[in-house]
Amino acid sequence: DVYKRQCFFANDGYQFFFFKQKTAYEMLRSLVGSEMCIRDRWYQRRVHGDNSKLHRKMSYLLPHLDSGWEVDQAILSEEDRVVIIRFGHDYDPQCMIMDETLLKVAEDVKLFAVIYLVDITEVPDFNTMYELYDPVTVMFFFRNKHMMIDLGTGNNNKINWPISDKQEFIDIVETVYKGARKGKGLVISPKDYSTKHKY
Repeated sequence: DVYKRQCFFANDGYQFFFFKQKTAYEMLRSLVGSEMCIRDRWYQRRVHGDNSKLHRKMSYLLPHLDSGWEVDQAILSEEDRVVIIRFGHDYDPQCMIMDETLLKVAEDVKLFAVIYLVDITEVPDFNTMYELYDPVTVMFFFRNKHMMIDLGTGNNNKINWPISDKQEFIDIVETVYKGARKGKGLVISPKDYSTKHKY
């Protein structure tokens, strides 16, 4: 196949040859693995511009989980703390707001909660299972169990909007932690969001 790349060993490394010049369209259609990630990151920079660059610097201060296995291990390895996972994209405006709050609370909740970020494009393993269709999703886990929280929205599985108030989010995390320590799988949010974020 003249469109496939061929690789040959040389004394100082690999050499790659294309047997036929490709159009830009053909090259995009034939991208694989890491090449697709490079393309997506380029697209994000073109679309989201400098704001994306600025926020990525902040989001890098929070740990990212880069595979389904890492997500599973993060949830499984914590015995005494709540695992908070933000699913979404670092460059999304709603994730930017949520990540800023997460960064602010990380030090205050470190004794009873740990925070991770997951890119739902790079790690799509849980998109269907957890119905990750919103721009931003925050979920809670404790001892390998998904913790549900009644926010008054009709959706007890997750928070699917950004919370910008630091204390408001700390109150939620504390409520989840206290309930989890008592063996509860569902807790009641300290604030009713029924009128603001109806599911």
